[in-house]
Amino acid sequence: MNEAAATTPPDALLLLGTHCPHCPSVLQGLSNLVKAGTLGTLKVVNIEQRIDIARELGVRSVPWVRIGSFVLEGLRSEQELAEWAARAATGSGMHEWLGELLSSGKLDQALEQIRSAPDGMDALLQLFTDTDTQLNTRIGISAIMEDLQGSEALRKIVEQLGKLTQHEDARIRGDACHYLALSGSPKAVDYIRPLLQDADAEVRDVARESIE
Repeated sequence: MNEAAATTPPDALLLLGTHCPHCPSVLQGLSNLVKAGTLGTLKVVNIEQRIDIARELGVRSVPWVRIGSFVLEGLRSEQELAEWAARAATGSGMHEWLGELLSSGKLDQALEQIRSAPDGMDALLQLFTDTDTQLNTRIGISAIMEDLQGSEALRKIVEQLGKLTQHEDARIRGDACHYLALSGSPKAVDYIRPLLQDADAEVRDVARESIE
């Protein structure tokens, strides 16, 4: 991909309703971004007139915005919209978006994105290794990994998970150990076995369970 293509302003789709109190603010923010050249185009749909489009997209509440491949729900400031537009333009921000989805319990949507996006698993790992990732998001990551148990997607990141078994954070070492076991890869054992001697008792317990 050339530099010009990488920075092409993304297009946006807004679904709104006539009686929605937050829709005018989001519409104004998106319109300003189009004027500024941050967005390429903006398509606006009133779902009260086109309920078929809302059903097709699975939209149940408005305002609903899609910028590039990122779907945003609820009230968003113009600054937030601009930040997501910039991420969409450069192909970055996937792990932030996954973080939003997982923190709000939207596991199915996050899993769909991980399976369909080429960088989905890399984004999930980036979120996993961020020590600032909140507990509810980490619970979501575990749920995703368990759903991917035995999959090719999980086996492909065995080496990356193996390196994380040496992370300074015991929580990350323990979770990486568990995910290695879920992969079902014969190579996983070589990374798990050293954790039987880990300095952290909980990590040792996870390693024993994983080996068994």
